[in-house]
Amino acid sequence: MPRVEFWSGVGRWNVGQNAQRAEAAGWDGIRFGDSQNLQPDCYVALGLAADATTTLKLGTGVTNPFTRHASVTASAIATIQGLSGGRAYLGIGRGDSAMAHLGYAPASVPAFEKYLQQLRGYLRRESVPFDEDATLDALELAQQPEGSRIEWLRESQPAVPVDVAATGPRVIRAAALYADAVTFAVGADPARLQWGMDVAHEARAEAGLPPEIPFGSYMIIVAHDDRRTASRLAGGALSVFARFSAMHGSVVGPTSAAGHDALMRIHDGYDMTSHTRTVSHQADLLTDEVADTFGVFGPSSYCVERLSELIDLGLERIFVVGPTADADANEAPRARQRFVEEVLPALRERCSDD
Repeated sequence: MPRVEFWSGVGRWNVGQNAQRAEAAGWDGIRFGDSQNLQPDCYVALGLAADATTTLKLGTGVTNPFTRHASVTASAIATIQGLSGGRAYLGIGRGDSAMAHLGYAPASVPAFEKYLQQLRGYLRRESVPFDEDATLDALELAQQPEGSRIEWLRESQPAVPVDVAATGPRVIRAAALYADAVTFAVGADPARLQWGMDVAHEARAEAGLPPEIPFGSYMIIVAHDDRRTASRLAGGALSVFARFSAMHGSVVGPTSAAGHDALMRIHDGYDMTSHTRTVSHQADLLTDEVADTFGVFGPSSYCVERLSELIDLGLERIFVVGPTADADANEAPRARQRFVEEVLPALRERCSDD
């Protein structure tokens, strides 16, 4: 089994201490969401985490192409790259809660593709053309910039990798062409993950690119002896990721007839005002099949076997999503600890054996 990175989320506050604990516990990286109405600023948190750690990788999980200009996003994550000595990672998607709380749907795929190209240009110290609606010419300056470039970036500083969180085929294709890595948000079913990888490989082949591109996955994992209890602890996250696969009113990826109907019910009943919450209408709509498709729930040994199967498909990075913030205050910490003490070491051992 290949060497795989495991990334965790951390709490909103006491960021430095939480980052140090994650590093000591053996996590490879930590991520911070970028949803201005629901969470504190991710780049401030990343800066605190960079100062408090020495080896832990640091990333957004995830930002979007709407709330910040591409130059601002690039400058922010490049700052973290400099502060951390090269440990930064930029996760980005089309946007969800950050945009919903401003009254917007996710960015269109063409707009997202353009943003990705601009981001990579900025992070590589290239001059990025102005947008078509730029108005600087109206000032009739004696001299003006002909393009946009982050001048302060040092040539010796490695460019921050751009990693797209992708669910549908159009975004997977965009990620395969314009990003440095693809991280799937399609669940924990091998057939769905393989489908996503096939879409990415086909897109690269059609574009004449080498087929290899790093793959990761957002994975909901709860270690608990009772699988039903485990899935309830992550009900808020389950409803979020299930909805991603039916966000625009049609289901993407391989799905059974019953699974299709369950995903459509979640789509139709989703309440964004209780986004990520275990106590919510959408969490009540979850079925056992949805739980098995989008998460890994059960005893530690079961989690190890399921994750090993998924890793063997070619995953290089797993962003672990555990119990949600409003989950049972007694059961949730124990489940998180079991993953760190039982699941993670077993997976590390399997990687080293291979």
